[in-house]
Amino acid sequence: MSSFNEFGKIIIIIGLLLVAAGLLVMFSGKFFNLGRLPGDIFIRKGNFTFYFPIVTTILLSILLSLILNIFFRR
Repeated sequence: MSSFNEFGKIIIIIGLLLVAAGLLVMFSGKFFNLGRLPGDIFIRKGNFTFYFPIVTTILLSILLSLILNIFFRR
């Protein structure tokens, strides 16, 4: 029965982290200008729009790699 309690706690923590990440993503565009950095590809031709935030993706990847490296360093 103890393992179910631990598993439940882990699921709740993961859920809270996902909610926090979702709120961060929702409000980050207003403060950090993410998604509209120089180098992000934006093409609009008539009624067709193509958007690929390549620089934002690279920046977030580097930031996430640094954070995970700090927390999971052996």
